[in-house]
Amino acid sequence: MALALWRGLPQMKSETHLNYPQLLGSVFSMFISDKILRTRALLGCLTFANFSILWTSMAFLLAAPPFNYSDGVIGLFGLAGAAGALGARPAGGFADKGKSHHTTTFGLLLLLLSWLAIWFGHTSVLALIIGILVLDLTVQGVHITNQTVIYRIHPDARNRLTAGYMTSYFIGGAAGSLISASAWQHGGWAGVCLAGATIALVNLLVWWRGFHRQEAAN
Repeated sequence: MALALWRGLPQMKSETHLNYPQLLGSVFSMFISDKILRTRALLGCLTFANFSILWTSMAFLLAAPPFNYSDGVIGLFGLAGAAGALGARPAGGFADKGKSHHTTTFGLLLLLLSWLAIWFGHTSVLALIIGILVLDLTVQGVHITNQTVIYRIHPDARNRLTAGYMTSYFIGGAAGSLISASAWQHGGWAGVCLAGATIALVNLLVWWRGFHRQEAAN
């Protein structure tokens, strides 16, 4: 695969004269100096934590009574999650029109509300599927909005912005998996839903209590 990529990818000349350690250092420098980047990275971190909280423990729920689904049937629920890609294009379009604050606020509100449907999923497959659809749509929508906003800040440093943002994003995913496993062990599905709703609420409060007003003003 490495050979195929080396032969197939176009040759591109670097637009920066920084060496690799300097490039890594510049990522940290951008985080230190740019509040919007820090904000969007934190939103991405918390949003992807929500995603991991759901998907880490959902198999435990579906394998237990009253469902008792097989691994193959449980895997089919991933098709509902694939619908999250549908949220990408509209969210990016709104962000391009300068409405990123509206998209973010609406998405985070839906993310919080999705946990209500997910909680009812302990007895209703339909409620669980609806919750999955809403959560995945909003996670993807907020993610694309975040990227659109940060790329506007430093259009000449997209690769470094992506590296910093996605590092925060996957830290959130790893933390969400740990939280989900612990919540399931100590509180079952109710504990998982409480953890997810709490993280979603923190995400919304972080946005509303400062960053929403700042970006709306801009």
